[in-house]
Amino acid sequence: MFTLKVDSEIELQLFQIHHSEELYQLVDANREHLREWLPWVDSMNSPFQYHSIIPVWLKQFADNNGFNCGIRYKGKLVGCIGLHQIDWNNKSTSIGYYLGHHAQGNGIMTRAVQALINYIFYELKLYRIEIRCGEYNFKSRAIPERLGFTNEGTIRMGENLYGQFHNLVVYGLLANEWHY
Repeated sequence: MFTLKVDSEIELQLFQIHHSEELYQLVDANREHLREWLPWVDSMNSPFQYHSIIPVWLKQFADNNGFNCGIRYKGKLVGCIGLHQIDWNNKSTSIGYYLGHHAQGNGIMTRAVQALINYIFYELKLYRIEIRCGEYNFKSRAIPERLGFTNEGTIRMGENLYGQFHNLVVYGLLANEWHY
């Protein structure tokens, strides 16, 4: 099983079927918080739904085409992070993430993304990383801004959130720009 130790408090752990209940509880406890920016939250109504999703994520990992990990803070699942897919031809990928409301303000996501960037550039040997955030999702946008990503522009009305389109800000980082 893939794990990435971030520091003494944080570890990224590839999801397995036995994490279904724990992952569902994280989403369910943060439903209102997550729904503001994630279009799939309302469709997750049972831990058993993850029994069909997690194998897709595991196949994605096995195919070397991205992954989805739990973010464990002091052993407890507090969020998720992953690579949506990997474009090996162009040596690029994109990162997605979310954090439970109760875990915010501890630097967890910044540290997790920083460790994942190191993994992407130094282990996978990719050249470009992209992060897309809702234009008004300032907490999410703070992560790439803090880590030296370049704001590359806005995709106008780029995502449908429960019947309302909103703009996405695109951030990019190249391997030769990474200095952490």
